[in-house]
Amino acid sequence: MIAFYVIAFFIMIYLEKINKTQLPIIKDLAYAIWPSTYGEILSIEQLNYMLDNFYSIENLSNQMDNGQVFELLVEASNKVGFVAYELNCKETGWLKIHKIYLLPETQGKGFGRFMIDEVVKIAKKNQQKGVFLNVNKYNKAQFFYQKLGFAITKDEVIDIGNNYIMDDYQMELVI
Repeated sequence: MIAFYVIAFFIMIYLEKINKTQLPIIKDLAYAIWPSTYGEILSIEQLNYMLDNFYSIENLSNQMDNGQVFELLVEASNKVGFVAYELNCKETGWLKIHKIYLLPETQGKGFGRFMIDEVVKIAKKNQQKGVFLNVNKYNKAQFFYQKLGFAITKDEVIDIGNNYIMDDYQMELVI
């Protein structure tokens, strides 16, 4: 008689809320992720300008002070992505996802969906009307968000200084 054993490997992923001492991890992840995410969309000069400004430890700390919650996505003890969100953004009753990024090698594994699902749970728990975010008009992530039920609600062109703009769609998910 031959015995068969099935061994299942489960990869554990979870979100971990961080404090200010862990902001360098967010910065390092952004610098690792952004070139592949935006390399074909933005000039290297704009990409570097945005990273240097948006992801300085001082600016990240200010973002936390202004209500953004940062959570790391952890896969089997490796930090592979992050999300930053704000409850009741601008007193609208909506949760705003300010940032959501994954290392390129982890994309396509369901981790992005996991992060969105977790943020939606947080929004529901906090009686938010829905979730919204901005996405670059040329970023293929917009199609991912549409698959999850987000809809484009407006165009936004945001001046970020140094003669650069962000040319975005705002997308919303009513919950």
